[in-house]
Amino acid sequence: MPILSTERDPRLITIRRGGTLTDEHHRLLAEWALACAEHVLPLFEQHRPDDTRPRDALEIGHAWVREEVRMRDAHQAAFVANAAARGMPDPVKFAALSAGQAVAVAHVAAHDLGAAAYAIRAVGASVPTDAADLARAQERQWQRERLPPAVRELVLDDQRRRSAICWNAFDD
Repeated sequence: MPILSTERDPRLITIRRGGTLTDEHHRLLAEWALACAEHVLPLFEQHRPDDTRPRDALEIGHAWVREEVRMRDAHQAAFVANAAARGMPDPVKFAALSAGQAVAVAHVAAHDLGAAAYAIRAVGASVPTDAADLARAQERQWQRERLPPAVRELVLDDQRRRSAICWNAFDD
């Protein structure tokens, strides 16, 4: 299931690509997505302590935010993090995919919701079924508390708009 709408929101497209998103806000979205992925990364690392691909990808994402690497490098790192998810149990897989989505924000800002949604899925999959709804709600709240004020309304509006294609991860 795709997490990007077929019709792209110009607020999530950078100015140089014809949208209205500033570089500053793009980096804020990336920082938030990286925080979401880092919050669930232990679910991956506890299962695969020898596999550094998701953590390495997140470091590249932070380097992109600091303007130390090119967007292309971050984009490539997303594929590497995603590859770490293959064949893993759901919590582990979703944590790796969250990292992949987070670093992909450098290429497409709208991947920020992918990082957050996969983090919510990772947490929900890591607990018994009867505790999953509460775990997902707590993760969603944790994420929202960390939204930078400058992009908070944009992200919350986008969550309302795209929740259905993000496994309803943002439904309260």
